[in-house]
Amino acid sequence: MQTKPIAALRRPQLLARCCTPLSAGQECCPEQLDAQLVELADWTLQQACLTRSFGFADYHDTIAFVNAIARLAHREDHHPELLVGYDRCTVRWATHSVGGVSINDFICAAKTDAVYAGELS
Repeated sequence: MQTKPIAALRRPQLLARCCTPLSAGQECCPEQLDAQLVELADWTLQQACLTRSFGFADYHDTIAFVNAIARLAHREDHHPELLVGYDRCTVRWATHSVGGVSINDFICAAKTDAVYAGELS
């Protein structure tokens, strides 16, 4: 998988955490969303999901990334929506049990960045 360098390790507090089960009322408030989005500058909030698109050289590299995200999702027991194209994958994290974005989504977004940067498999 071809990767692009990013500053994934600037977020060690998120990378060191693991997802935990959450329930209604544990979504991030607007202030928390703003603070975390500063840390994850390449991610945006779209339709109550953390969203980012990743570019690749070809379909093989794209699918390698998708498989790495599948392993991450399995480990964290937190699963994103993936939109896959020939040289692009859009990742959308949301926590359905809270009805919005939670800390679990930020943890997984940081780990997704680390996968893309080749820092996490």
